[in-house]
Amino acid sequence: MTTAIPELADGNFYYESLGGGRYRSTIHAQGAWNPEEQHMAPASGILADALVRHEPREDVRIARISYEILGLIPGGEFQVSTSTLRPGRTIELIQAELSARGRVAIRAAAWRMITSDTSAVAAVEDRPLPAPDECKPWDGAIVWPGGYIRSLEMRVAEGHRPGSGRVWIRSEHPLTDKEDSSDLARLMGLVDTANGIAARVPPGQGSYIFPNVDLQIHMYRAPSGEWLGLDNEVSFGSDGIGLTSTVLHDINGPFGRAEQILTLRKS
Repeated sequence: MTTAIPELADGNFYYESLGGGRYRSTIHAQGAWNPEEQHMAPASGILADALVRHEPREDVRIARISYEILGLIPGGEFQVSTSTLRPGRTIELIQAELSARGRVAIRAAAWRMITSDTSAVAAVEDRPLPAPDECKPWDGAIVWPGGYIRSLEMRVAEGHRPGSGRVWIRSEHPLTDKEDSSDLARLMGLVDTANGIAARVPPGQGSYIFPNVDLQIHMYRAPSGEWLGLDNEVSFGSDGIGLTSTVLHDINGPFGRAEQILTLRKS
């Protein structure tokens, strides 16, 4: 059975806002494993954008987002809805869902936590990355197909190899046609790229496929700016399951970590 080609929006952005939580994806959101689906990265961003806008409070910030990928993420029109799962004065759990073609494709839950001044004891153990201007340009489209990968500017640090990579990425395209998304939402819309920057094996026909079924992001500092740094390692188990583990950076240094569990199988 042939899959219908989705109707995509035109524009120099990832999503067209249709109002009422409805959006339409553009070619820039196109996935790498299937041309009819969205890439998880910008889809993560639009859900993060919805979480940031959900019943906003000045005294809390998002510290963790847990994305569960429940199936193919169709290109074209979709709906985003938000809710509060666990209200609280100092800690609360909120949720966003992306639905298309009558089903939920992604469910994201975020812990929002109260903030306070802990600068006297602030410290991190994650090693810094060389700055973007110290790294070499890299074309990820040589390895991966799809409109999303083509939308990125990428820089690679010395020592990059299959299974271990250090890459900076950014995009000139705003998340939506409104061009009003926060730095957090825009950067969250790049994190899922981590699973492809240092693939252990060439992806695609005659090799292996290794899509992630989740994306877990923990942030000990609020990120800012347009550059996202990914310092990652990819492990493949012997029974068809893998893991991509990444330290996340902005231009000011490391700010958190991401984990992606992979389903590994021959293509």
